[in-house]
Amino acid sequence: MQRDLEKVTGKKPTILNVTISNNNDLSRQMGARAASIPIIIGTLGRSNLVKYAQQSSTDLKPKLAAIQGKWEAGVSEVVKNPIPGVASAYVIAGSDKRGTIFGIYDFLEQAGVSPWYWWADVPYKSHSAIYALSNVTCSHGEPSVKYRGIFLNDEQPALTDWVIQKYSNGTAADRPPFNRFFYSTVFELLLRLKANYLWPTMWNSAFGVDDPLNQFTADYYGIVMSTSHQEPMLRSSPVEWYQFGSGQWNWDHNKENITKFWTDGVKRGSPYESVYTLGMRGTGDIPLDETGNIDLLQRIVAGQREIIGNVFQKNVSEIPQVWCLYSEVKGYYERGMRVPDDVTLLWADDNWGNIRRYPTPEERNRSGGSGVYYHFDLVGGPRSYKWGNSHSISKARHQLEIAKKYGADRIWIVNVGDLKPHEISMDFFLTYAWNTTLWTKNDMDKYRTQWALREFGSSELAPTIADIVKGYSRLNYRAKPEMYNNTMYSLTSYHEAENVMAEWDSLVSRSNQVVQKLPSDYYAAYFQFVHWSVIAGRTTQALYVEAGYNQLYASQARSQTNVKADSVGALFEYDADIRDQYHALLNGKWNNMAKQTHLGYWYWQQPMLDSMPAVTRVQKRQVALPGPMRLTIEDSKGAWPGDNSNQCAQGYNCPPPTVMPITPFSPSQTRYFEVSAGGPTAFNWKATANVGWLRLNQTEGSISNAASGQRVLMSVDWASAPAGSASTGVVTLSSNLGQSLTVTMVANSVAVPSGYHGFVESEGLISMQTEHYSRSTAVGGVSWELLPGYGRNSSSMSPSIAVDSHWQAGTGPALEFDFYSFNSNGGNVSVTVYSSPSLNAMSGHPLTYAVAIDSGAPVTVQPMPLESLTGSLPSIWNQNVAEAIIRSTTTHAAQPGKHTLKLYATEIGFVAEKIVVETVSGSTQYSFLGPPESIIV
Repeated sequence: MQRDLEKVTGKKPTILNVTISNNNDLSRQMGARAASIPIIIGTLGRSNLVKYAQQSSTDLKPKLAAIQGKWEAGVSEVVKNPIPGVASAYVIAGSDKRGTIFGIYDFLEQAGVSPWYWWADVPYKSHSAIYALSNVTCSHGEPSVKYRGIFLNDEQPALTDWVIQKYSNGTAADRPPFNRFFYSTVFELLLRLKANYLWPTMWNSAFGVDDPLNQFTADYYGIVMSTSHQEPMLRSSPVEWYQFGSGQWNWDHNKENITKFWTDGVKRGSPYESVYTLGMRGTGDIPLDETGNIDLLQRIVAGQREIIGNVFQKNVSEIPQVWCLYSEVKGYYERGMRVPDDVTLLWADDNWGNIRRYPTPEERNRSGGSGVYYHFDLVGGPRSYKWGNSHSISKARHQLEIAKKYGADRIWIVNVGDLKPHEISMDFFLTYAWNTTLWTKNDMDKYRTQWALREFGSSELAPTIADIVKGYSRLNYRAKPEMYNNTMYSLTSYHEAENVMAEWDSLVSRSNQVVQKLPSDYYAAYFQFVHWSVIAGRTTQALYVEAGYNQLYASQARSQTNVKADSVGALFEYDADIRDQYHALLNGKWNNMAKQTHLGYWYWQQPMLDSMPAVTRVQKRQVALPGPMRLTIEDSKGAWPGDNSNQCAQGYNCPPPTVMPITPFSPSQTRYFEVSAGGPTAFNWKATANVGWLRLNQTEGSISNAASGQRVLMSVDWASAPAGSASTGVVTLSSNLGQSLTVTMVANSVAVPSGYHGFVESEGLISMQTEHYSRSTAVGGVSWELLPGYGRNSSSMSPSIAVDSHWQAGTGPALEFDFYSFNSNGGNVSVTVYSSPSLNAMSGHPLTYAVAIDSGAPVTVQPMPLESLTGSLPSIWNQNVAEAIIRSTTTHAAQPGKHTLKLYATEIGFVAEKIVVETVSGSTQYSFLGPPESIIV
């Protein structure tokens, strides 16, 4: 505190340890400082100074009495005449040790010290003086969640190699130096973020062994230590077992040695505040056995509790214990395994941010309570993700809000991998765990803005920085960078890849502008928090998009193939340049922290070396067989003239190209064709339309070299287009070298009835974002609510969280969507609901919804199948979480005309993002995000 205040004010406060008794005037001990306003810090029941202040101040006394005996509560305010000889003081008092610590760090944060001053190099905010208003009390009651912390996991290569370079003292020589010097920085960060709980690194380290003072240091700071789901009894597993254990890791065959091993761990941790993990998994984070022997596991837990009771010589129910229901262990619970009531049940997510289970009414009454183990980092299927910050805090908040309301609030722990680059997500998780009432679903933009203001001190730039963070987080959430491939985003339909890259390019431009405006001493912090994620994210996305175009252009015999190959190579090298920029920050303070591989996944595990996507080159001295002019169109991978497998089903002798039909209600009012080179020969081209209503933005051009290509936009002058459907226009494209081709466009000049309001079909479908509903109907005070920022596009809708609410199909809260169609599939339409890949987390109540059109019977849909009895997730889960969406399709009767689609809630936790009604079979083109939203009139 002394150091922080000196950094902020330029003046070093004096620390005085004083004694006080009745009739003792403190001014004599303070000497010349008696005229200044002191800060009095202490804990109730541990500080005479606070005791005297409480007795002397009638205003402070009831406030301190209100926090007496509370968990981590505190009060801070200006107190007049708190003790003899002091006219006025600022008192920071806590109900316990951490309550006092949190009061101190609250004060320092308000003074201008970021919690991330060390871990992200945020500069101190300078102030000539610090003021405290005499009529303002800063107080905090008990936290929303009792134990709030992080799991440093999957810490190789980045964190491990960084630690090896930075730390060496007091550690085992054969393992990375995760010692007290390293952990002290982590403990301080956690306390500044009002956290109190830690699962330490464990891949090739042992917290209690690598530095004998690690556990002491944690307790000194006030951090509660525990171990992960696979490390029982406060011992690193398998590292410590390999070092100190004897025999098999098998309870039935080696009970004596395992009992001694666990007993030593409990004894080692007994002087310190700890939570003991129960259960047993196989070595290497795998199931203990293939059969799931529940009787064996219950005997193991009984043995562990006996050890704890014997070591502490007290009722074992008084010692905090946790049983993590991770992976197959949840299956044990669902098949009937139980632990004593005082043990906390720690429900895990699916490693991808979808909580697998919420407590039932009976479980909410357990004395040990429940908690949540969440992930911002993973080693595992369908693919490890360790490189970037790819989380939606809007989604995390919603999942955690449900957990809190269902009583899972004893422990919240989040896997943050190397810690960096998950700073912002981690900050929100711990902030929300501290006070779940502070940030509602509507406050996520406000949270990011206040965070940016705290870190960068600029009210002018904070909204922009917050919006950039929101933007790159959404783009990374759509698909984690580790999942990228050449064709994930459509290269031909809905301008999808182009639009995604435009979003990234806009973020890069805005972030560069922030870099120019920020004071230079904020650059390192901004680079770590924001700019690295933006430029590295954009580069990775562009690398795969350009590789996709490279392959597409090669199949189309376009000489631009080679340009895209060069672009891929340059982006691959720039990716390494960005990594090196990170490592060079602050003379190498964070060297190795950005070395996580992320390019070239072959299966779920990280690549051992980044590899560039494969590229193809075409012969630059050769002319394409049909001639030098190549013609390609929107929504097709085909190319003309000549044969191409994507031109028609036959693959040869295909007709000239026709672009997708267009109507006045098409989201995009243009279609395009592109002219490019098929070899080194230059040429000129001209384009003419045979009807006046077909407009071209360009009617002639030149392809001067092999790298050239030009896009021509086709649009309709609806005022002059014939009314009705199927008006055909033809564009003739000719070159000065004698080639001639045609492109056909069909315009449907359709209309809706006068006075109609709602969505309108185009291209054989209606695409609707759920937030743009026509009407909402509540039931029993429960209605659908908007979740801003939750989703791959903009926002989503979900029923408000009313605990234990369930509805039969057609009786629950409803959203209605009015739409007008011009077609149908024999009197039917298909409805595809895009929903978040949430799991069946309510025991006995699968997560479902119901959908109907007009007066038709509601159809109930369960998007995600149930887990197996052994705890395995359903097979479709892999694709669903990889794409952050589930698509569920039903069929309904609907002739052309006006209709109302009704989306009914049946369970709490269902999140709907988009609805696509297909009126013409097969009209939905491939795209990762689905068709863009239809026009609303």
